[in-house]
Amino acid sequence: MKELLPPQPGPIGIFDSGYGGLTILHSIRQLLPQYDYMFLGDNARAPYGHRSFDVVYEFTRQAVLRLFKEGCHLVILGCNTASAKALRSIQQHDLPQWDAERRVLGVIRPTAEIVGTLTRNGHVGLLATEGTVKSHSYDMEIHKFWPHVRVSGVACPFWVPLVEYNEADSPGADYFVKKRLDELMLCDPDIDTILLGCTHYPILLPKILKYVQPNVRIVAQGEYVAQSLANYLSRHTAINDLCTRGGTCTYFTTENPDKFREGARMFLHEDVDVRHIDIE
Repeated sequence: MKELLPPQPGPIGIFDSGYGGLTILHSIRQLLPQYDYMFLGDNARAPYGHRSFDVVYEFTRQAVLRLFKEGCHLVILGCNTASAKALRSIQQHDLPQWDAERRVLGVIRPTAEIVGTLTRNGHVGLLATEGTVKSHSYDMEIHKFWPHVRVSGVACPFWVPLVEYNEADSPGADYFVKKRLDELMLCDPDIDTILLGCTHYPILLPKILKYVQPNVRIVAQGEYVAQSLANYLSRHTAINDLCTRGGTCTYFTTENPDKFREGARMFLHEDVDVRHIDIE
C-alpha cells in the first residue's frame, strides 16, 4: 500500500485490546526510554479473550494498519490474544501487501525463548485468556525452544474484568484467583514456574503470590519483551534507524478518553494525555 510511504522515521507502536499492554509499554520504556512510543488501546471492543480467531485477526489488523498510517514502522502486539490469533497471519499475508519493510512483533515468543532457563524441573503452568489457552500458541512456541518442557494451561475468564473494573485488590478477587491457581496445580502438581500469559495479570500479582507455594516462580512478560525488543533493534539496524528518539509517548483509545485515563492510572500510576481514535 503505497500510501504508507515515504519511510520517514516514527515512533514504536504498541497495541493492546485494552489496558494490559500498558504493562508491556512500561517495561519497554524503562529499558529503552530514549525512543518515542505510540500506544493504541482498542478499549471500545475489549476484551478480545473470548472472541473468534477471525474477529481478533480483523480487529488487530485494523489497529496495526492505523499505527502504520500514524507513522510507526515497528508495532508490538502487547496483547497475548492478538499475538496468538493474529500475529502470524499479519506477518505472512498482510505485511507483504502493505509494506514489506515494516514489522509486527508479539509478546509470546520472547517469553517462550527464556522459559526453559527459568523452570528447574521442566513443568510450566500458563494462566491466560480462553483464546490464548485454546490457541496452544505458548505450547507450540515453548516446544520449539524447549521440547522437554511440559506446559499446562488454564483459562482465567474473570481476571481481566477484575482488573479493568478496578477490583484487583478486592476480597472478591481472592476467590477467582485461588480457584484458577488450584485448578492449574491440579493439572500438574509439579509445576514450578507459572507464566502470566495476559498483560493484565501482573496487576493481580499480590493475590497470585498469596495462593502459590513460595517455591513456585511467577513470570510476568514485561521485562522479557523489553529485553527481546532491545536485542531485536540492535540486530535490525534498518528498523532501528526508522524509530525516532525523543523520549515521548502518545496515547490513543477507541473508547472515551476520560475512561481510558482513569484505567491507565491503575497500570502506570500517572495521568496520561490521551486522544480518541477510530480504527474500523
